[in-house]
Amino acid sequence: MRYEFYYWPSIQGRGEFVRLALEEAGADYVDVARRPGKRGVPAMMPFLEGKRGLRPPYAPPFLKAGKLVIAQTAMILHYLGPRLGLSPRDEAGGLWLHQLQLTIADMVTHIHDTHHPVSGWLYYEQQRPAAILRTKDFWRYRVPKYLGYFERIVAKGGGPYVLGRRLSYVDLSLFQIVEGLRYAFPKRMKRFERKIPYLIELHDRVAKRPNTKAYLASKRRIPFSQWGIYRYFKELDR
Repeated sequence: MRYEFYYWPSIQGRGEFVRLALEEAGADYVDVARRPGKRGVPAMMPFLEGKRGLRPPYAPPFLKAGKLVIAQTAMILHYLGPRLGLSPRDEAGGLWLHQLQLTIADMVTHIHDTHHPVSGWLYYEQQRPAAILRTKDFWRYRVPKYLGYFERIVAKGGGPYVLGRRLSYVDLSLFQIVEGLRYAFPKRMKRFERKIPYLIELHDRVAKRPNTKAYLASKRRIPFSQWGIYRYFKELDR
């Protein structure tokens, strides 16, 4: 099957977790909104406007697989996982990974809210004092709680990945979490990494996988920027 993937064309955002899975698995897919002209973003809008089918997605990312249209990052990965060989086929194993991915989604929201704690409609400069306070809370409480949890999960896996010897889409997502925090908070992350050696080893292991390594070096990988989930502001990285 050739998958059609829909997400904003100029940012990594939440769509990058899905792109990493598709790329690592060598899946046949098209990143629809990144195509030129009317085949790009305009092709995405009929789905969001409810003109394509009776079950429109609320927002991208969403995936078209045959007649199915699946939205929400964690749900897309839950669907793709067994089909791409990135999750177990048994129900218990699949639900376990889905649970972990939903926890990652919670952390992504906290990461975004460090620079936009008041409103996504306001510029960062309009909420800088609140962002500074939110970031202090994030690094004091949220990062140790979330990354500490995943550090324990990887350590208990008994192998190089969350599931042990088998790579899963959660490993790819944890790679992206580390990459993004390194971009947004290089100083803070450098100090914190000594506390999560298993996660850092996991990150490095994923980065060396042939398909992922090739993707990261390609133009298909959108660079980090000040418009995505991860944004660098000097006053937040102290």
